[in-house]
Amino acid sequence: MRLPGLLSRASCDLAIDLGTVNTVVYLRGRGIVLSEPSVVALEVLNGTSRVRAVGAEAKLMLGKTPDNLRTIRPMRDGVIADIDVAEQMIKYFIDKARGGASRFARRPAIAISIPSSATPVERRAIQQAATSAGAREVYLIEESMAAAIGAGLPVTEPLGVMIVDIGGGTTEVAILSLRGLAYSASVRVGGDRMDEAIASGIRRKHNLMIGEATAERIKVAIGSAQAPSDGIGTVTKVRGRDLVKGMPAEVDVSQGEIALFLAELTAQIVEATLSALEKVQPELASDLCDQGIVMTGGGSLLAQLDEVLAKATGLPVIVAENALMCVATGAGRALEDPVYQGVMAGT
Repeated sequence: MRLPGLLSRASCDLAIDLGTVNTVVYLRGRGIVLSEPSVVALEVLNGTSRVRAVGAEAKLMLGKTPDNLRTIRPMRDGVIADIDVAEQMIKYFIDKARGGASRFARRPAIAISIPSSATPVERRAIQQAATSAGAREVYLIEESMAAAIGAGLPVTEPLGVMIVDIGGGTTEVAILSLRGLAYSASVRVGGDRMDEAIASGIRRKHNLMIGEATAERIKVAIGSAQAPSDGIGTVTKVRGRDLVKGMPAEVDVSQGEIALFLAELTAQIVEATLSALEKVQPELASDLCDQGIVMTGGGSLLAQLDEVLAKATGLPVIVAENALMCVATGAGRALEDPVYQGVMAGT
């Protein structure tokens, strides 16, 4: 006997922004339903590994695990680094987004965003992981295209639009028109590299070792793409382990210092953007004078990065509303709306 409504609810399709730092899930007809860190905690018992925690719970364990427990980030630079762990993470997020696993559930179709630099091998790895995690069909969509759709840009019209999507592992720079990419490039600069630069800078200057979670908090609190006018700006206290004494310690770190630690990465993002503008066709370049540049992704929220980019390019630069969710939202809309047919590649 068919159970009315149960199968239709259980067969909801999804779009996933499978990020290096965070995974965001869009459920057909409902929008964003999940946003959690791309972290898995594995417990080893008698030589056998089992999943102890996934997502936010696993992230709390970073840097604090005993010998029989380890935390893993299965994504690196926007692609899968550990396929077995990635498969378990994807399955967990699918089940959680759909309200739990059910024996009545129909396997969903899933759209997953990928960086433009992903190789055929990396693309197949993502498709394989999603299929093994329970997908009936897997569609891949370029992150820059998904971000542009999620930001509400007119990607289906004969009009040039430019997107700079700064994620956890990569920065995607693209110029789009008529449902296609007129130019796209991916550089391995993102939120993770920023955290590493902050931790490295504090280690060099203050002889203080800090963890990645602390570096991320500093980035969010006082991170900036350019130093304040007085060279110091906001000052915050940072705790870690003194490398000389080997003891817990606390130091003051300024906004100006953080801007200096991030200067090289900021320059790489600017360089990638300028390179795209140098190669764009004249008619599209004309459109960009009016349309400007739209920034998405968590890295776009770095203070004053939009101002630095606007000064370097001479174009208006805006940060998209809800920049963290643009890729997942765009992939979901591409899955739902026939107007975007052709922007995704299927299995």
